Amino acid sequence: MDLIEGSAGMFLSRGGPVLWLIAALSVLTLALILWRLWRFLRMGAWAGSDVDPAISAWVAGDLVGAEALLRGKRGLRARVARVAMALRRDPKLEDRDAREEVTRLALAELREARAGLRTLELIVQVAPLLGLLGTVLGMIEAFQTLQASGNQADPGALAGGIWEALLTTAAGMGVAIPAAMAGAWFESIAERIQADMEDVATVVFTRGPAQGGGQKGIG
Repeated sequence: MDLIEGSAGMFLSRGGPVLWLIAALSVLTLALILWRLWRFLRMGAWAGSDVDPAISAWVAGDLVGAEALLRGKRGLRARVARVAMALRRDPKLEDRDAREEVTRLALAELREARAGLRTLELIVQVAPLLGLLGTVLGMIEAFQTLQASGNQADPGALAGGIWEALLTTAAGMGVAIPAAMAGAWFESIAERIQADMEDVATVVFTRGPAQGGGQKGIG
């Protein structure tokens, strides 16, 4: 353990302050990815197919059965479907007002689904630039050393200074690549969530019973 910590400290010290900044960005990136995954799980982003029976019951006119199938489900599609069905059945609301309320709920869920993605995008842009900055500063220092040594320049020392300067570029890319991959994956999840919610709302408002209509099997 001490050997690993010592190697990490030596690696960071060779890269200078810029490498420490990139290391901090790497910690932030990992924290954002884990937090975003936890939020998706809490939101029920992957719970979609369990709503299909309720939607089928709604289309068939079994309003009580549809609501019963949605009871206790915490997925995004289930929440949107539950609210849309309740608003659609409310005789005091016009169809347009009910749609606007469902749209408001869906937009709030989408904002939650995309929370943190802008920060990941910023890390993808900043990390390589920080790496390049560290490399440029390291190269300047290496050539200053070469100039000061004059004819006594040691090629080995110069090469060592150059590879140490290049560490920051490699580290910046090492942070940016997984951040870009995670950001693209999370964005695809958010887009699927949006499509799922739009699909549920469309079915509820266009293929279900009339607004404020009766319930199958009652009366």
